[in-house]
Amino acid sequence: MIIEPKKKRVLSIITFKAIFCCILTFINIGVIQAQSPWIALGKKPSTLGLENGFSTYNAGAFNLKLVKSSQTVAGLQPKMVKDFDFVPSDSLKVRSSDGLYHLGDINLKLRNVGEETWKSYSTAAKRSPVKNIVTGKNILAAADLAATLPADIPLQVKRIWEMLNGKLVLRFELKNKTDKNVEIGALGIPMIFDNILEGRTLEQTHAKNVFYDPYIGKDAGYLQVTRLSGHAPSLLVAPLGHTPFEAYNPLNDDRTPRGIAFEGFYEWMVYSKAYAENEWKNAEQWNTATSTFLKPGESRSYALQFILSGTAKDIESKLIENKRPVAISVPGYVLPKDVEGKLFINYPKKIKNFQVQPENALTIVASGTTKNGWKSYAVKGNIWGRARLSITYEDGLEQSINYKVIQPESEVIASYGNFLTTKQWFNQPDPVFKRNPSVITYDNEKQQQVIQDNRAWIAGLSDEGGAGSWLGAMMKQLVQPKKEEVDKLKQFVDSVMFGRIQLKSGPQKYGVKKSLFYYAPDSLPKDTYDAKINFKIWSAWPKKEADNLGRSYNYPHVAAAHWVMYRLARNYSGLVEEQSWKQHLIDAAETGMAMVNIAPYYAQFGQMEGTVFYLILNDLKNEGLTDEAARLENEMKKRANHWRSLQYPFGSEMPWDSTGQEEVYVWSNYFGYQDKANVTLDAILAYMPVVPHWAYNGNARRYWDFLYGGKLSRIERMIHHYGSALNAIPVLMDYRKNPGDFYLLRAGYGGLLGSISNITQEGFAPAAFHAYPSTLKNDGITGDYGSGFFGYAVNTSSYILQHPEFGWLAFGGNLNKKGNIINVKLTTAAKSSVYIAPAGLWISLDAGTIDDVNYNTVNGEIRLKLAKANEYLPNALLRLSQPAKVNGVGVYSIKGNGIKKRGGYEFLLAKDHSTEITFQR
Repeated sequence: MIIEPKKKRVLSIITFKAIFCCILTFINIGVIQAQSPWIALGKKPSTLGLENGFSTYNAGAFNLKLVKSSQTVAGLQPKMVKDFDFVPSDSLKVRSSDGLYHLGDINLKLRNVGEETWKSYSTAAKRSPVKNIVTGKNILAAADLAATLPADIPLQVKRIWEMLNGKLVLRFELKNKTDKNVEIGALGIPMIFDNILEGRTLEQTHAKNVFYDPYIGKDAGYLQVTRLSGHAPSLLVAPLGHTPFEAYNPLNDDRTPRGIAFEGFYEWMVYSKAYAENEWKNAEQWNTATSTFLKPGESRSYALQFILSGTAKDIESKLIENKRPVAISVPGYVLPKDVEGKLFINYPKKIKNFQVQPENALTIVASGTTKNGWKSYAVKGNIWGRARLSITYEDGLEQSINYKVIQPESEVIASYGNFLTTKQWFNQPDPVFKRNPSVITYDNEKQQQVIQDNRAWIAGLSDEGGAGSWLGAMMKQLVQPKKEEVDKLKQFVDSVMFGRIQLKSGPQKYGVKKSLFYYAPDSLPKDTYDAKINFKIWSAWPKKEADNLGRSYNYPHVAAAHWVMYRLARNYSGLVEEQSWKQHLIDAAETGMAMVNIAPYYAQFGQMEGTVFYLILNDLKNEGLTDEAARLENEMKKRANHWRSLQYPFGSEMPWDSTGQEEVYVWSNYFGYQDKANVTLDAILAYMPVVPHWAYNGNARRYWDFLYGGKLSRIERMIHHYGSALNAIPVLMDYRKNPGDFYLLRAGYGGLLGSISNITQEGFAPAAFHAYPSTLKNDGITGDYGSGFFGYAVNTSSYILQHPEFGWLAFGGNLNKKGNIINVKLTTAAKSSVYIAPAGLWISLDAGTIDDVNYNTVNGEIRLKLAKANEYLPNALLRLSQPAKVNGVGVYSIKGNGIKKRGGYEFLLAKDHSTEITFQR
């Protein structure tokens, strides 16, 4: 494998143009165009008043720096670290013109009572120096903002920076200065922190930049701001007094150039009725949109406090320390109907009432309090879809928790597989592109297959956006094999994937093309292409580019398909020709070898689904294919050694990415490079939050793939894009090594179940869910969803643990305790693996399913009941490992009739009853 010398990779929106495209002409055009937005922005007249200087303040844990003219934030530096700023101070000058938001600004939509039209007001729209107000005790700076607001605003707006109880507070005081009642229909406080990655290397971004995630939970809401490195400190923005977090609005009118290296800014919406009536009227909001009224002469105050915290793991304890409500749900906020969920609430005040919307969507039953006063509830999902639990405390504080209720996992996966192999099954004549038979991209809004698209890969069965559907269909068979579906997919593998997408012969055998669909109007019949589609763009690849074998990211998809075929042939009877298993496994391994030899440039980076090569390697070893295993392991170690030499080894074809971390962690862990595994895990936890909201909990950050794998094309935070499940692989792998770290389990399981949360009842799986409050729905096409389903398929499991505060818990199962016996009935679709945390024991099945598990808390004995045999499954193959060393727990062994085979134990399954297996230490 050839790995280029280490270079500083500067993050630039050039990649926005150059993605998936190796043609130098396009790249050169991208360089020229990528420069212009920032240069143009810098040429705008500076109106913020930087020339008048700055004021600095000792603000508790922070050094606060304000622009004198505007009293907006120029610096918010934690004292505990040097050379780090939470706000984008480095780009202050280029972002100093009108219309650019800074921390300390405010947006309003107002109308007089009786009027229909809302009028917008913003302190950022047209800058003028604000009028300083004489400061008093604890006040650092204060200003009347009238000069930087339109003259006709009916409110007096004052902004105060103050210290209260040792914490920095931003307060706005609004007073109705007219003789009419004024309705505030929108009040937004821009949250401007330094998530601008443009122009920085990966090393610089991890040292300098932050990402931030919302808990849109009304009075209990907060914003957590974490460094890209995942290291302390983090910043917690929380309400002070009544300043609810009602909605989270993207500030798309800010002209800071958005793209691959900048997601955009957002504002904390206290009220949002004006938007809900207009811009957001077609979307169901996370919270009921509200407004408020100010009588003549009446004043109202709104405030946010800035609290310095440790890492993301410390956010909840910091909230408790500051007497803020904390909610923890098990197994999370995606709740299958057959799962007995639990909810724990920590807040000093009593709960006055619960409200569920839609009515009866959830059932909440009190189940006592824990030893340290957490209120405990049983939660059951009743109606499929989004469900909001609203909690009112006796002090008037309101908290909302957004759940997503889904069908039992087995039903979700069954409907997904059926949809893929029926509605998405493409088997019409296709003489030019030869894509039949296959599982092709689907447009759920049009209820039709996507046969043509000006992004060649979408209709071309390769890259993530085109391969996603057939990859998902293949991985579904790993979870829940079905003969009719396997038969179709075998046709696809034999006739389209291996031989068309992947070369089956010649000097570049096993090379993988970028697309089967291409744009060649001059050489093909006139009516080949849809006249309604604009093919005059870079992504409509000519045949030469579609045939390019140099994109390494296409190889794991194909390797995964070969590997699943191996598993089906090897572990089942009658699904796939049984004697073919060895060739399928060799084809999978050779695909990995081809990736590093034919596509070496991008192979230097971690691949999405790169875990498949680790799984292939394990199976090569288990099968005794030592030569093939040694070759593959040697190449993977070269890559891991390269990553080991880098400070932050997560580059990709994108300037910053959140999907290479999966494979980097897996191989770093495998080769014992624990330092790099830890660096990788820290970075994942920085962009994979744990918050009481199904959409954001475990949602690994991604904000550009709607452009490349979606239908509604825009830069936008994506809800459970494939990164959620892929990043859950290392997070849960690390939990199995560290079963005392409950946070890891919650983060990983949030990503795991988040990955199937958007599958519709019919089985359509979108690229992701749109986070913008104007949309809040699934994207229209399947796109690159299959990469996420890979993460679900190889990582789905049940977890049993004893939490020091919450007692015995199960993720992926329903738990009952009788005396010394903990019994868990598995609820996952695969029912193929379980982790028993007190034993540090990981039990997994290559074939067969687990009905339930018994754990004896006294002697540690574990009993499994395996489901009875069926026509395709005469035997179960079980594997046992103890990734965690738990004090006082010895090595487990199997008691029973298992035959050692392929690194595991084979059991003959009974035909008329379950098979019981006992594990002892």
